[in-house]
Amino acid sequence: MRIALALEYDGRTFCGFQSQPARCGVQDALERALREVAQADVVAIPAGRTDAGVHALSQIVHADVPQNRPLSAWVRGVNAHLPPAIAMLWAHPVPDAFHARFAATARHYAYLLLARPERPGLMAGRVGWYHRPLDLDAMRSAAALALGRHDFSSFRASGCQAKSPVKTIHRFELSARADLIRIDVSADAFLHHMVRNLVGALVEIGAGKAAPAWLGELLDARDRTKGPATFAPDGLYFCGADYDAAYGLPATRRELGFGGMQGQTRLSGM
Repeated sequence: MRIALALEYDGRTFCGFQSQPARCGVQDALERALREVAQADVVAIPAGRTDAGVHALSQIVHADVPQNRPLSAWVRGVNAHLPPAIAMLWAHPVPDAFHARFAATARHYAYLLLARPERPGLMAGRVGWYHRPLDLDAMRSAAALALGRHDFSSFRASGCQAKSPVKTIHRFELSARADLIRIDVSADAFLHHMVRNLVGALVEIGAGKAAPAWLGELLDARDRTKGPATFAPDGLYFCGADYDAAYGLPATRRELGFGGMQGQTRLSGM
């Protein structure tokens, strides 16, 4: 039986989602817990691979499991064997053709950025940090240039394995509450480090080190060496993925509130 499941996790104690030889990935912990319940090896495939230190509000995963337990038992049983920083939110049966990665029609990220002279204490590891206030209007003007379909080679990690650097950003919005900025980005798919590199460019622009037009120039250059440094993973959250409503999945996307708290949920397919 194939199931889709949703996870939330704090990425600070993991070396990313993907399994690693040191068995330090979220995938490693999840597969260990699934094995305990299934009493057999289970492979977990995610909608998107998050880097070390990146968090998830709604990571969608599929796995093939024995047909010997109700779905509620899978959630309770797996959660009993997961470390405290990971929780399964729901499990749902899907057709064998469903693939958490390839069936996704869009993916959603949010970045929380603290802009103040003092480093974060209470939110350490949960927000990115820049040591001075930033010009939000300039950052918004720059973000608008990235909307639509572009070659994002200037924002692509050197080790990125995506077949094409061309992606379509549907949403790129910034909002602020006091000295905390939230950046929401939605696209059909993302390149490795794409969001963190876009945030790095916005910070340079917000700090007055470059004009908003610089982001457009980077897109045109298609050259990673001309782009900004990759920004810290701390404030980055995978908020979910969208799927065809025919799958009947529970909510596959969750909004990020200020301070890293979950806000309103959105239904699958939206």
